[in-house]
Amino acid sequence: MFFLQMSGFPGSGKSTLAREIAKQTGAVLVDHDVVKSALLEEVSNIDRKEAGIFSYNIDWAIVESNLSIGHSVILDSPCLYDVMIEKGEYLVEKYKAKYKYIECVLEDFQEVNKRLKNREKMASQISEIKSKEAFQLTLKSSKRPNKHATLIIDTSQHPDTYLSKVMDYINE
Repeated sequence: MFFLQMSGFPGSGKSTLAREIAKQTGAVLVDHDVVKSALLEEVSNIDRKEAGIFSYNIDWAIVESNLSIGHSVILDSPCLYDVMIEKGEYLVEKYKAKYKYIECVLEDFQEVNKRLKNREKMASQISEIKSKEAFQLTLKSSKRPNKHATLIIDTSQHPDTYLSKVMDYINE
């Protein structure tokens, strides 16, 4: 059993990779954008920041519920807060799961914007990056665990080019 924490800027390919890993492993996929979008669409007058906080609480409840019954879980979110790492590490200790962390990196500002503009957008997702400065700042803000091995993937290529490396990491 494993808990995989995905990380990366919106449009970096983390959801595409997370879905493929879930297909190949049978792990439960908890997609933060799905939960946050549902809140934004169904709760009238909810503030986007509040929706984010509430949806992370829901995400973690689903993660813990599934780990508690022995399911591997993938959490697909940007991972920009230390508490994300802390909660993940706490839960793997509590449920004796392997901790895995994959950061999807795509440093090409134009390519990320192209991906954001061409994807089917959910209510919680951005459709473009306004400034290179904000993009660079967010890239540098990604949180990584100190106590566990991480895998950083350059997602500028098609997933087929790095999927075997990802699966080797998941299975080690």
